[in-house]
Amino acid sequence: DLLSTLWLACQAKKAVAPAMNQAMWADAATLANMDVLRQRGVTVLGPAAGEQACGDVGLGRMLEPTELADLAEAQFQGRALDGKRVLITAGPTREAIDPVRYISNHSSGKMGYALARAACDAGASVVLVSGPVALPCPEGVERVDVSSAQEMYDAVMQRVARTDLFIGCAAVADYRPAQAVEQKIKKNAETMQIELVRNPDIISAVAGAEKRPFTVGFAAETQDVISYARGKLERKNLDAIIANDVSDAGIGFNSDQNEVVLLAAGLEQALPRMGKQQLATTLIDRLAHCMAS
Repeated sequence: DLLSTLWLACQAKKAVAPAMNQAMWADAATLANMDVLRQRGVTVLGPAAGEQACGDVGLGRMLEPTELADLAEAQFQGRALDGKRVLITAGPTREAIDPVRYISNHSSGKMGYALARAACDAGASVVLVSGPVALPCPEGVERVDVSSAQEMYDAVMQRVARTDLFIGCAAVADYRPAQAVEQKIKKNAETMQIELVRNPDIISAVAGAEKRPFTVGFAAETQDVISYARGKLERKNLDAIIANDVSDAGIGFNSDQNEVVLLAAGLEQALPRMGKQQLATTLIDRLAHCMAS
């Protein structure tokens, strides 16, 4: 039949994902056949244990499709960032006013986490410095949890000398209260004034480091997106910048899709609207090409 003909003719790597009743999987004939496949270099993905369609419980369930996709992808070698060390910031920062209140923003961290996963899939050793978000850490990624912009700055600068590629995707608060009050502020007056001071500029500090990695920033703008992004690229001495329009609700904060423009010296490439994970994979591929050129 078509499947067995293609299998015999194919010279590429092969993998199988068994799915059957637990008694069928445990049968001696099945186990012997799986041993033959392994001896011939076939990768066996699964099976998983759990409840089955027939009502039995045990080994034999097919792995989840997303898990199969990840395991299949891991079979390929020669990835774009093999051997590279990547440092990514993601999510918002929280700047304390008192023990129960803070200044922050709407960043969900989805784009930064997608980039961390894509960089790991591309073969890199990835450290993700994350503000407070409700997202699981991508498998294979080292996550460093921080809260404030100062904490994020410290975590990044401790690691930047050992980094090949830095992507500043976090929505870092530009300002923080000059003084965080130790006790909860009571509602005693009609108005309240809070003095704000500038936070450290993480992306500029990375770009100006003595042992400087390839430095990529984000420009989340609501108007004149390309103009502001170009200005930030040059002013902060970045190697590349990724610009997006957060005024569009479909691709703004907390959305599952995005569309961006990748800017570098002599480069302006628009990437159309797509899911953030797909976009992250495309961006990592483009950035790896920029680093190599």
